[in-house]
Amino acid sequence: MAQLYFYYSAMNAGKSTTLLQSAHNYQERGMRTLLYAPAIDDLGGTHRIHSRIGLAAEAIAFDAAYDFHAAVAEARQAGPVHCVLIDEAQFLTPLQVLQLTQVCDRLGVPVLCYGIRTDFQGEPFEGSKYLLAWADNIIEIKTICRSGKKATMNARLDRDGNQVTEGAQIDIGHHYEALSRKEFRLDEVSPVARRLAP
Repeated sequence: MAQLYFYYSAMNAGKSTTLLQSAHNYQERGMRTLLYAPAIDDLGGTHRIHSRIGLAAEAIAFDAAYDFHAAVAEARQAGPVHCVLIDEAQFLTPLQVLQLTQVCDRLGVPVLCYGIRTDFQGEPFEGSKYLLAWADNIIEIKTICRSGKKATMNARLDRDGNQVTEGAQIDIGHHYEALSRKEFRLDEVSPVARRLAP
């Protein structure tokens, strides 16, 4: 039975590398995969999944209006689809996560999503929130903070390396650093903390 997987981590943990390795494993066995990357993450002008160790692959771009269930059903008309792999899955909409459950449950195709849980203020991304709620399997890919502790948060840095705590949730092009919750200073950065402050 096909299942929905959510592989999550802080920034720079090797999510894209893991995705590309999984795709390679399928393709090496003659199986067809569909690779997706968000249209918003288009810094290079092409839709490719890049890993920091130099691996890359072409990907289908998706935006908020993209219908995954319809697209995979249509792709299957040209032959079997053995796996769907999605990079930067935090950018999925709740409806798209629901569509991915249908890809598994109705079409029988496993879906592997890779993304981060929270933004630079510690707030959950919508796509990640619903993947955490609905995925059959939730797997953490671990990475390390500069303190040596496990990194769970994603700090946005300005040009001088200072942590940014205000701004739009999605801002492609900034530099990010994976930090432990303590180093991130969640109690100072989180909008929840500011709303509840006496």
